[in-house]
Parts: sequence; structure tokens; C-alpha cells
Amino acid sequence: MTAEVSTDNLVLVEVNDKVALVTLNRPEAYNALSRGMTAAIIDAFRALSANDGVRAIVLTGKGKAFTAGVDLKEMGADGGKSMSADNLGTDAPLVRALSDCSKPIIGAINGFAVTGGFELALACDYLYAAESARFADTHARVGLVPGWGLSQKLPRLVGINRAREISFTGNYFSARQAMDWGLVNCVCKDDELIETALASARDIADTQPEALRRIRDLMNEGWEMDLGSALEVEGERSGAYNSTISFAEMEQRLAELRARGRRQ
Repeated sequence: MTAEVSTDNLVLVEVNDKVALVTLNRPEAYNALSRGMTAAIIDAFRALSANDGVRAIVLTGKGKAFTAGVDLKEMGADGGKSMSADNLGTDAPLVRALSDCSKPIIGAINGFAVTGGFELALACDYLYAAESARFADTHARVGLVPGWGLSQKLPRLVGINRAREISFTGNYFSARQAMDWGLVNCVCKDDELIETALASARDIADTQPEALRRIRDLMNEGWEMDLGSALEVEGERSGAYNSTISFAEMEQRLAELRARGRRQ
């Protein structure tokens, strides 16, 4: 195992078998997103994106929370500078660090994922959650407006009426409810969450990286298009890429897939 720890110790990174485990490390503050932690998250994901030895990433939190969201105490102390336009929207550095990351990201939601923490979870490619995990969008309760994508992503994942209920009431909901609504892929026992997420990441790491990258790009870009336009883009890109592949290599991969199927 290769372990890397950020210089400020706010984000821990471990790399093993082409998979990175990124752990938010302010448990005493429910991993609230201070300026320092936000900067450490950005640095970690930029470094992992550029690391050819990493194929997939698991993001989790230490302690009782994935993250409780923006550090409101710090925000109050700096007069709300962290809520400036430069830190919100699709070009916000934190959002951009995850959206621009070249590796798939699995969110392993270990506890509370609230408001900005909920938005950080939605920046992952898909989510696993511990049985004890809880979600809430409390923007309306604290007097803020989402700025990292929640108001647009959440309705697309759970449906507009369910998203309205979640955001308008600010009520908490469980990991089981999140899975029933299509927000979470898998609910795990608390002590099995990380290993389950890492196992999924290892499955990702075992695929063909260039094909995976292109499929992920198609899904992410197509999600923001109408179906007809997205299908046209898929057709154009698949034709251009698939015409270059080696069918001899593909035969070998198919043989490996058949063997894998017999084991599962």
C-alpha cells in the first residue's frame, strides 16, 4: 500500500491496487468544509486525476459525518466571503476539482451528508451508504441557495416532486429511503461500507481505462443534453473509437470475461 497524507492532515489519501481512498479528516467538526479542507480536497483530486497509477477513487468521511457542509462558523467570521460567486456555480473550484477528475468517484457516505455535504456527495459518480447515513438539504432552513448543483442534479436523480419535498422541508431522510428513491446504489452495514465501496472501485480499475473514460464522458455530457442529441454524440464517438480497436485483443478480453462470469 502507498499512503499519502496531505500536509495539513485535513484530507487523508491512501492508494492501493490502483484505487484511492480519500477521507475527509475533521471528525471533531463533522468534516465541515472549511477553507483549509476545501483546498485540501481540491489538491487531492487534482493530484489523483493526474496519477496514472490510480483508476478509481472512493470518497468518505472520518467519524460520524461524511460532511456537514460549509463551515458556517468560519463563513460568519469572514463575512460570507466563501459564498462569493467565485466559489459557487459550475466553475467553483471544489465542484470543478471533482467534475474535471479523470477517474470515477464513488461516494461512501458514512454518516451525515447535509446541505453542502449533500452537494459534495452528488458530485460523485455514484453513492454507497452506511445503514446509519442520513441526508438532508437544509439550504432553505439556514437561508442559503444551493450553488454546487443540488437544485438541478437532485430532481434528475429522484424526480422533481421528491426533490421539492427534500429541499422545501429540509427534513432528514435515511440511507434506505435514499436507495428506494434511486439516490444511493447500495446500503451497507456500517463496518462494511468502505470495503464494499473499495471492492466496487477495484472492479472499475480492472476495466479498459480508455474505453471507460469515453463511456463516462458520454454519460456525463449526455445527462445535460436532450436524448436525441446525446444519441447522436454517442453514435459519432463510438464509431470513431470502435473502428480503431484490436479485435485480437478483444477476443482475449472476452475469454477473460467468460471466466469472470463463471466465478461470479
